[in-house]
Amino acid sequence: MPLSLHAAFVPGALQMLGTTHGLIDKAEAWCGEQGSDASALIGACLHDQMLPFAYQVKSVADHTGGAIEGLRAGVFSPAMEAPPQDFAGLRAKLNAAIATLEAVTEDELEGMIGAPMLFQMRDFKMPFTAENFLLSFSQPNFYFHAATAYDILRMKGLSIGKRDFLGRMRLAS
Repeated sequence: MPLSLHAAFVPGALQMLGTTHGLIDKAEAWCGEQGSDASALIGACLHDQMLPFAYQVKSVADHTGGAIEGLRAGVFSPAMEAPPQDFAGLRAKLNAAIATLEAVTEDELEGMIGAPMLFQMRDFKMPFTAENFLLSFSQPNFYFHAATAYDILRMKGLSIGKRDFLGRMRLAS
C-alpha cells in the first residue's frame, strides 16, 4: 500500500508538536524549581548567531500548521512577527498548529499533490510542488527547530533526554 502525503507528514508533525509542548512544560517546571525567570529560557540561544528558544518553538508551529495553511494558499511566507515571550503564548502557537493538522484530511492533502507551491521570503522565492514543499522543506525545518529547542534546554541544564524529544511514538497496538 502506498503511503499517502497525509501519512508521510501529519503524524510526524503532530508528534513534534507534542514533543515541543512537553519541552515547554519541562521548561516551565524547571523555572519554578530553580526560581528562575522564564525569560532566561525563552530568550536563550545556542549561539549568538542563532535565534532563541521562543523562535524555535514558533518555527515548529509555522512549519507544521503554517505549512498546511500555506498549501491552501499556494504560498508560504515565514511569519515575521516576534514569537510569544511567555510559555502560555508559545503553547497557544502550538495549539493552533495542532488544530490545523487535526483538521486537514487525507483527501484534502492527496488532492494537493502536484499543485504548485511557492516559498517566498521578501524577494527570495523557491518553487515547489505541494508534496515536495511539505517533505523536503517544511518537514526538515520542523525537526530542526524542535531539535534546536531541545538542545537549548539541555544546554541550560534541564534534565531531559531522548525520550523527551521522541515524544509520543506511534507504537503497534
